[in-house]
Amino acid sequence: MKKLSLVLSLVLFATGFVLAQRSVSGTVTDESGEPLIGASILVQGTSTGTVTDIDGSFSLTVPDGSTTLVVSYTGFETQNVTLGASNTIDIIMSEGIALDEVVVTGLGIRREKKALGYAVTTLGSRDLELRPEADVARVLRGKVPGVDITQTSGLAGSGTNVIIRGYSSITGTNQPLFVVDGVPFNSSTSSDRGFESGGSTASSRFLDLDPNNIAEVSVLKGLSATVLYGEAGRNGVILITTKNGAIGDLDKKFEVTIDQSFFANDIASLPEDQDSWGNGFHNFASAAFSNWGANFNERTANDGVAADGTILHPYSRSALATALPQYQGARYAYEAKDNLEQFFQTGLIANTSVNIANRLSDGTSLNFSYGFRSEEGFVPLSTFDKHNFGLGINSKLNNGLRVSSTFNYVTSDRIAPPAAVSFSSNPNSGQASLFSNVFYVPRSVGIFDLEWENPVDKSSIFYRGGNDIQHPLWTLNNASDNERVNRFFGTVQLNYDLTDWLAVAYRLGYDGYDQRYRYAINKGGGQIADGVLNTSQRNNVITDHNFNVQYDTRLSDDLTLDGVVGINVRRDAFRRTTANSNEQFVYGLFTHNNFINHQNTSYEEQENLIGAYATASLGFKNFLYVNVQARNDWTSTLEKENRSILYPSGSVSFIPTEAIAGLQGNTVLNYMKIRVGYGTSAGYPSPYSTRNVLGTATRNFITNGGNVVNTNTVDNFFGNPNLKPELHSELELGLEARMFNNRFGVDLSLYNKNSTDLIIDLNLDPSTGYDQTTINAAEITNKGIELGIDITPIQTGDFSLTFNGNFTANEGTVDQLAEGITQLAFAGYTNLGNFAIPGQPYGIILGTPIARDANGNRIVQSNGTYLSNPEIDILGDPNPDYILNGGLTATFKGLTVNALITYSHGGVIYSTLPSTLMARGILLETDFDRYVPVIAPGVKADGTPNDIQITSTQHYWQNGGVFQDEMRVYDASYVKLREISVSYAVPSSLLQNTPFGSIQLTLSGQNLWFDALGFPDGANFDPEVLSLGVGNGRGFELMNVPTSRQIGGSLRITF
Repeated sequence: MKKLSLVLSLVLFATGFVLAQRSVSGTVTDESGEPLIGASILVQGTSTGTVTDIDGSFSLTVPDGSTTLVVSYTGFETQNVTLGASNTIDIIMSEGIALDEVVVTGLGIRREKKALGYAVTTLGSRDLELRPEADVARVLRGKVPGVDITQTSGLAGSGTNVIIRGYSSITGTNQPLFVVDGVPFNSSTSSDRGFESGGSTASSRFLDLDPNNIAEVSVLKGLSATVLYGEAGRNGVILITTKNGAIGDLDKKFEVTIDQSFFANDIASLPEDQDSWGNGFHNFASAAFSNWGANFNERTANDGVAADGTILHPYSRSALATALPQYQGARYAYEAKDNLEQFFQTGLIANTSVNIANRLSDGTSLNFSYGFRSEEGFVPLSTFDKHNFGLGINSKLNNGLRVSSTFNYVTSDRIAPPAAVSFSSNPNSGQASLFSNVFYVPRSVGIFDLEWENPVDKSSIFYRGGNDIQHPLWTLNNASDNERVNRFFGTVQLNYDLTDWLAVAYRLGYDGYDQRYRYAINKGGGQIADGVLNTSQRNNVITDHNFNVQYDTRLSDDLTLDGVVGINVRRDAFRRTTANSNEQFVYGLFTHNNFINHQNTSYEEQENLIGAYATASLGFKNFLYVNVQARNDWTSTLEKENRSILYPSGSVSFIPTEAIAGLQGNTVLNYMKIRVGYGTSAGYPSPYSTRNVLGTATRNFITNGGNVVNTNTVDNFFGNPNLKPELHSELELGLEARMFNNRFGVDLSLYNKNSTDLIIDLNLDPSTGYDQTTINAAEITNKGIELGIDITPIQTGDFSLTFNGNFTANEGTVDQLAEGITQLAFAGYTNLGNFAIPGQPYGIILGTPIARDANGNRIVQSNGTYLSNPEIDILGDPNPDYILNGGLTATFKGLTVNALITYSHGGVIYSTLPSTLMARGILLETDFDRYVPVIAPGVKADGTPNDIQITSTQHYWQNGGVFQDEMRVYDASYVKLREISVSYAVPSSLLQNTPFGSIQLTLSGQNLWFDALGFPDGANFDPEVLSLGVGNGRGFELMNVPTSRQIGGSLRITF
């Protein structure tokens, strides 16, 4: 009820004002008369602006007292256009020597990019919309240098990991802050189950945003750029302006835009299997897991296959005689089956978006948006549906007060199959996994040939004699992972100009969501025989108050000064309740009352933060800018003596091409900026880390009088009152240049980020009464280079060709841990996972290697198999050496072609899917003469070369990727065609006598082709997955979910 009251209050408050204000419209073209799409128009001295549409047209509301528009476009000279009596302006741009691009910076303030002393990347709506992805972070992949974006899987609505400039914390989050329409937005990824039981596929909450409703994205990467956001911005900030939030910028006459897209959604690739050998061991057909059985085409005396090419039917076993008597004595064709092609489907993605922009009166403008997405996954019964509603209102009172507001509501429903991790067989966790049981089904076993359900008790049945493998179709029909989300977020902002150089602003932000999980499996499964039902509800509410004073003045003809002073108050409240039940009574009924055993938990936490901030920018003759920023935060998650911390920051921007007369008018070097920035930030612990708290579980004690007393005990976690915040500092150097009449551009950044006092978990001796605490005890350094380039070799009136690319290289090193700690496991398992080790790259993978002699030779045991090292050791660095993205944009009149290719070099990945398929004899690479003995490369215990012959089954099964961690580590380098699109805009001249303002057709595809360079060719494997889920772990693929590929088309119509 309180939430509803707040929503109604915001709506009434924002729509209660109407005023008169001036609207200006027009077009922006080049000297040949061609429209410039996406040109920036900014009202000088304000944050009000817009971009031109497909016809080069624009319309915006100009605040009272403003007389100048600043018009900029990449490769063209920025113009200051003085407003006259007319409200219609046609602007002709010339190729210029200056690059005065206007971008959104911290707190949503628009500034000229040349004045900034740090790196910022801005993407417009054209870079984001009409894509097949529902996840805005995935749409950004490959487009921003320094940003590493990896999906957890190809399932509809699964999570996405976003890392900017490396990992800077061991136990804390490394995800960036999302800010939507000026307000912090909860983008966390949460699940009640760990990665091992399938929690890695949980969705990230920025999934709640609609990419088609985004007007602009700005990515702030360095600490000097994000300091105004305090500790929340320590991992970078992604600023998102929705079309509803940009209504002040996009104010225009009534216009309706309708987008309709359809995409085919397929599994990205399937492994290329051999078609010569069936299930069994040692070339004998049997019900064993692997495909080291008899040959389909060659008969031997003892291969277990009849002369007619059949074997005894798998369901002829006595245990199924009563349930399936028809199979007693039946025969089964021993031949290759097409399981994967039949099992995976082509899902349909349908996306509908409607945007209505309208000027209700001379003083009020409105933008309404609606988006509906219906997505079928490449797995049957996997779906994701989402509805997005948005409203933006912008008004100005007669007394000069400007009021703007946004209201957004989203509801979604996601159904996914269980995806527990697997190393070669059934999931280790005892949970269900659809994918592992599909991929390693023997070549001679048909998933669709064999009934999946016992007709008597509804239990799973499959080919194994012991029935210890769960039938994939039983899993598909009896197990599901469901997530439902309802979310409201919005803002109300008041702006008032006290003078022509001084203004005040207040913004209220609200972000609240309700997230409900249900994980259910019927009884009768091979992994969970008695059934399970896990449900949970999560509620998170963020309220954010921001008040500031903004000043912008000219001190003299040469000096300008602008800045902001303000205060920020934020409250984050979280609540979770769970109910876990097992041992189902009645098959098919999923209510907790239908289960015998139950466990209920609840948890609540609150975090409060107050921040005061200030920024000042001094400009000298448009070529030198000195920027100083600082913020001080007080947090509730630390004790009083440690809860206040100051983050200072400073940067300098120098433009030689403006300062040095000899460089002005230069036809080779048109523009150059040199920048340097230094910034600081902090990382706070989670709530209740500094004090001992009572556990939620109660214990019953009986007094001498026989009365029962319920008591709580102190939790096993020992609070550390001396805990301090993590500290981060960063030095950034940069160079930006435009050359050859703005046909070539470069943006280079070098950075060195040091993170100290990092918080880690420390195990305690149970004799202390506690088992864990947290301490400040680690240090990490990230050094890197980011490079963005664009080249336009051809630019005429009808045709243009632009190549763009970016290069990212980051080196993250663990410098030290607490005294006495030599290594720390923080993701995966304690004997196989990501570790922090002083002097080693962050997240180095440790596992069990093969034992070696002093010369590095693998040691072979007397039975011909490798000897495992008894101690875990380094298997490889999962971090890529560098990532290179290259794209092109070609336009000819109304036709536009875009393409983006990614190459990731170096790093390793521990991958169980290809290694298991090799070890089980499924991949094409295992189609060889299996009757020939194998000698494993290496030496015997005495140091002599190994000469012990073993069967191919033994070698691949025991020396390959099942028993040896080392043999499951591959080079993670890959190249992929990330996206390609072809669009056509119908000329406006053909639409003059129609109700349409514009029509655009687009054909596009995503993840169409890739090549994992370090994997067996037959694996057809895409290593761009994270089986450990969103978080600090990387470099693991554990046979749970592969990636997807989308191909389709879109139609956009405006009225």
